Amino acid sequence: MALSAALTLGFTASAQKVAFEEYDLDNGMHVILHNDPSAPVVITSVMYHVGAKDENPERTGFAHFFEHLLFEGTKNINRGEWFKIVTANGGTNNANTSDDRTYYFEVFPSNNLELGLWMESERLMHPVINQIGVDTQNEVVKEEKRLRVDNQPYGNLIGEVKRNMFVNHPYRWSPIGSMEHLDAATLEEFQAFNKKFYVPNNAVLVVAGDINISQTKEWIQKYFGAIPRGADIKRTVVQEAPITQTIRATYEDPNIQIPMIVASYRTPSMKTRDARVLDMISTILSDGKSSRLYKKIVDDKKMALQVGAFSFSQEDHGLYILYGMPQGETTKETILAEMDEEIVKLQTELISERDLQKLKNKYENNYVSSNASIEGVAENLASYYMLYGDVNLINNEIDIYRSITREEIRDIAKKYLNPNQRLVLDYIPAQDKAQN
Repeated sequence: MALSAALTLGFTASAQKVAFEEYDLDNGMHVILHNDPSAPVVITSVMYHVGAKDENPERTGFAHFFEHLLFEGTKNINRGEWFKIVTANGGTNNANTSDDRTYYFEVFPSNNLELGLWMESERLMHPVINQIGVDTQNEVVKEEKRLRVDNQPYGNLIGEVKRNMFVNHPYRWSPIGSMEHLDAATLEEFQAFNKKFYVPNNAVLVVAGDINISQTKEWIQKYFGAIPRGADIKRTVVQEAPITQTIRATYEDPNIQIPMIVASYRTPSMKTRDARVLDMISTILSDGKSSRLYKKIVDDKKMALQVGAFSFSQEDHGLYILYGMPQGETTKETILAEMDEEIVKLQTELISERDLQKLKNKYENNYVSSNASIEGVAENLASYYMLYGDVNLINNEIDIYRSITREEIRDIAKKYLNPNQRLVLDYIPAQDKAQN
């Protein structure tokens, strides 16, 4: 019964192709349109190919800072009015930043599509970047850092992993960046960052939802067509030397009482087939309470409060991270040994055909879920264009997962998940619990 339902799900996933149209404006802006009349809603979104990795090492945090700064106002939208306009017209909006890109979007009733396009064109063409806006958002970002990182239990985990695993690549710092760097930055530096990266030829515009294609194209030309092309951005991918012996590090977190052991491996770009196999490996090891790590270490042996494994996929390099929080008298080293034992099993024994089918069924389900909302479709379309270079992956990436074999899972575990290729991080409570 369950297998039959899963196979039906797989058939459904195959049938649910996302139709889209893409083209370029004369100024280099890429446009992707997706018509879905199932609900009277439309999303206007712009993704810029700028993230934390594009920052000056002495000015980290700029990309994330701009995510906030570009809501301050424009030549035609007064300071503090952006959110009021969106709300008054029945919409919502947000933005987010990663190491690789920055993404802005509005969701409106479909009769406000023109408004959404105008607002995003204003953000690109007429942003007001002045000292009052910089000072205001500086305080907002500092508060966010205090809330999400400095005072959050285990809030520095990813940052510490990255700092220890990347020597040369700008992934070595976090998108939140350094408050000292932001404090030291001049207004001219912020304006120069905007001029360099917030240009139409470094962006993709996605309009999805209940739209009339020809009318939408007219409005896009009207609001974005006249924005001048920016200078071409030259990028070089910084290569890291392979890790050939275990890196050991310790981090003291004043916000925790239970230590954590972390093992992290550097992995290839998320665009590669290997990265997708590693996704599947993390699902085998730690997706849910029936997964290998949880069942063995938490459920059966009761050695840990929590264990997990996940791929931290990015455009240039990725990370594969395992973690465990020991319980009772169990040591961190014992937890690590138990996790290693499960990895060795993957490296030496093929998973069963039944487990492979269960795994693929989960990815079918994830595929359906990721395109279940208009917001999800829009962000996927933007990401696949900008970070993967192939919009149609929104329809056929699932075929890559379907084609992964048991032998590949074994071989990729062997290739990347070895003790001499990793960081072992002792993430422990601070000796002095007093916080500054």
